[in-house]
Amino acid sequence: MIDVESLEEGDVVYAAIDFYNDGSLPDVSDETLLVPAGARGVVIRKGHVEHDPDRTVFLVRFEDENGNLGEPIGCWVEELRGGECVTEAEAQS
Repeated sequence: MIDVESLEEGDVVYAAIDFYNDGSLPDVSDETLLVPAGARGVVIRKGHVEHDPDRTVFLVRFEDENGNLGEPIGCWVEELRGGECVTEAEAQS
């Protein structure tokens, strides 16, 4: 797992899980796969949610299959991996 304190804006990360739309993106159908596990992304912001200031949330823009960065997605540290790309099976082990 990534150390929250070491992760900063501009760092490259990988999705440890599949990310589906939970209703946060109104122009995308609910439960649409947004980012597959193993996708590469870049941290664009690091912050905290108002109701839980002790928990860090990261805004990450993940690459699509063409290498284009998508819309920012809010991620918890446990949903991210550093280092090399990992598959969903490896991420869950």
